[in-house]
Amino acid sequence: MDCTKKLILSQGVERVTMEAIAHEAEISKATLYLHFSNKETLFNEICERSSHSFLGYLAQLIAPGSSAPAPTGMEAMKCLWQAYLTQFGHNDEMLIVFQVRNYLANWPPAGQSDSIKSPNVDAILSALYKIVEQCKAEEVFDSNLDSSTAVNLLLMLFSTVMQNTAKLSPAERNSASTIKEMTNTFQTLIRGFAKEGVSHARLDIAEHSGLVS
Repeated sequence: MDCTKKLILSQGVERVTMEAIAHEAEISKATLYLHFSNKETLFNEICERSSHSFLGYLAQLIAPGSSAPAPTGMEAMKCLWQAYLTQFGHNDEMLIVFQVRNYLANWPPAGQSDSIKSPNVDAILSALYKIVEQCKAEEVFDSNLDSSTAVNLLLMLFSTVMQNTAKLSPAERNSASTIKEMTNTFQTLIRGFAKEGVSHARLDIAEHSGLVS
């Protein structure tokens, strides 16, 4: 896994091959194929492990204590963003995950049926959808907002930021700058989802990320 991540960062996800992974890991291709039928399966496992870690941390933030009330939709949204920053904000994990997910979006190729299952990634998308729905029910987000569209917009803009960052050399990458750009993008979208008349203070994500909007 670590060798594959290293290659993705240095070469870009499109150029990584099973041969290169085996060489980097100092094993034979035959041994590698015993564990993964193709590089797409290996890429997906990287995303699944990262997603599992993210879900576990998010559950700790959102789950109320024995006497604490359940979080509101915006509290859950802020917890989700805080989980993202904590899990991916101080290393290259987010660059890898978004590159891989963008690559796998077109898998399998036309004519192939061996689709890849991603239950942990799907669980994150489901959690985000439920949070958007809760914000609508609590009249923080516009009731006419299509929740699926909202989730797709968030993912699309995050992916664009990550694609641009991935083009930089390792020496040029600045995690703090990337997170600030993503936070500002996230904040702008959240405000765009809001019901008319809802104050920006209720929608403030930056205060929970330690960044200035």
